[in-house]
Amino acid sequence: MTRLEVVSPGLLLTVQDRGRPGLAHLGVPPSGAADPVAYELGNRLVGNPAGAAALEATIDGPVLRFDRPTTVALTGATTPEVRTVEVLEVGRCVGGVRTYICVRGGVEVEPVLGSRSTDLLTGLGPAPLRRGDVLRLGPEPADPPRAATIRAQAPPDTPVLRVVPGPRDDWFTPTALETLCSESWRVSPSSNRVGIRLEGPPLERAHRDELRSEGLVTGALQVPASGQPILLLQDHPTTGGYPVIAVVRADDLPLAGQLAPRRYVRFTIDG
Repeated sequence: MTRLEVVSPGLLLTVQDRGRPGLAHLGVPPSGAADPVAYELGNRLVGNPAGAAALEATIDGPVLRFDRPTTVALTGATTPEVRTVEVLEVGRCVGGVRTYICVRGGVEVEPVLGSRSTDLLTGLGPAPLRRGDVLRLGPEPADPPRAATIRAQAPPDTPVLRVVPGPRDDWFTPTALETLCSESWRVSPSSNRVGIRLEGPPLERAHRDELRSEGLVTGALQVPASGQPILLLQDHPTTGGYPVIAVVRADDLPLAGQLAPRRYVRFTIDG
């Protein structure tokens, strides 16, 4: 059975698959690949079955050593350098923040609640990978690889994400939603898989009292007392007490998952 060794994990290297949807009532975040489109594409290219676990690299790609030849697809944020001599060395992410390393057979780690995904919020699933970790790969898939080079489309300098107002837009002044959709928001370096912290003019509340904890979904724009919105990603908590002014459309979440620190993003009301 093929094994891979993590020679260097880069900044953050985790195992991800389709996550743990449908368990919010148990307090379990959905987790899973932050850019599911790139993740699914990588698995198709190497012939893996849907849902096979892959590696998600953030900002800096890893260095991996395999004990035998295998087929690998790199998708997501483009990388300026990939070297395959005795090891696979993936360079720094460009045009995004996450690269997916999909290996034929998938990554075999023990599933937790039906998923092999690393969840940074709760600690479910495997811990973020470290130097010296060794992972087993799954058995040879039935489908052949579809190895190919696909020209990546450069993302816009300032992506525009579509939002649906609410469910708590009435907790804000009438100009708050207008401000959200008229300004460019800077992605804070303190962002992670739990949420993207955005920097810009504060969104002013109309209500000053406390909101009881409510259910949250991926893509919610939660606004704490500072007025600086947080765009919730896959490892977000399942409940929260800050009002949600709007929710990003599910179709735009893969683009949100590639927002890099210090870049800008804009929002527009869907429809």
